[in-house]
Amino acid sequence: MIRVKAPGLFTTLQDLGRYGAQEQGMPVAGAMDTLGLRIANALCGNAQNTAALELSYMGPTLVAEADTVQFGLAGNMAVEWLPADGGSPKKLSSWRSVTLKRGEALRIGVLGEAYTYVAVAGGFDLPPLLGSLSTYTRAGLGGFEGRQLRENDALPLKSVTPGSDQELAADAASLYGEGPVRVTLGPQAYRFSEAGTQAFLSGEYTVSKEADRMGLRLEGPVIEHLRGADIASEGIVTGAIQVPGNGQPIMLLADHQTTGGYTKIATIISADLPRVGRLKPGAKLRFQAVSVAEAESLRRAQEAALNSLLGGMRPARPEGGLDLDALYTANLISGMVDAATGADA
Repeated sequence: MIRVKAPGLFTTLQDLGRYGAQEQGMPVAGAMDTLGLRIANALCGNAQNTAALELSYMGPTLVAEADTVQFGLAGNMAVEWLPADGGSPKKLSSWRSVTLKRGEALRIGVLGEAYTYVAVAGGFDLPPLLGSLSTYTRAGLGGFEGRQLRENDALPLKSVTPGSDQELAADAASLYGEGPVRVTLGPQAYRFSEAGTQAFLSGEYTVSKEADRMGLRLEGPVIEHLRGADIASEGIVTGAIQVPGNGQPIMLLADHQTTGGYTKIATIISADLPRVGRLKPGAKLRFQAVSVAEAESLRRAQEAALNSLLGGMRPARPEGGLDLDALYTANLISGMVDAATGADA
């Protein structure tokens, strides 16, 4: 197992989501940054939908209580390896896997994004709910006891022999893209004035402090309705952008409600959802409208880029110095030359 010595700010178990149950009122949940989850799993040899730990803002301290535990670290975060004997910690990079022995620990501090991921080789030995280990904390369902982790929790692991530690050979930042967040307009674009739509597409918005796994409230130019903000409740998809009566948009994300009765001006394209999921309060963003065909093309290109990145993983280089074991076992001499004669010795 791994034991939680310190839980972090809001650490939960998440996979790619719980699909097929929204008609029963069950949100999809799942990772806020699906790219990060998939990379963390790949780094330690897991299937990409294996449940991993999703960290929020401040990470946990995790102690290995097995002979070996391999962790996959995806996201920009401050990571330290803590020896079992209480000696000095050693800083680690992220975007790699690292194998710990019994009693050793990982201490993860401030995160560079709102959410990052820690996978373990083989995954967690916990029962799924409706085919998923994703945690939906608002209803206390899924994951580990339906809640965020607490101090001294013990998470059981599936028995697995870890492979060699891996790292990304290229920067993952290009997967997420930059520039305006791309959207397809609708499904209620007709319920907004031309000036309102223009304000949405030309203005700059700020992620407010009202930001969590359910969605991000934005502050910025008011979006004008034509006939009010209310509609008959209908199904919600991840990435839908609701605009209530105050004209300030809300981007609905992993834990969004299954139905809603506010007009929706646009939907974030799937290729940009991982980038949006990483945003912290105070982040600035703009929107750009694209066609459905463009959205599909962008998503296919992102998937190809992810596969290329994962296909190029390499053995992880040691942190803080030479790998002496590898050095001693390598053939470092290809031959010898007599210094006096220049002939092969």
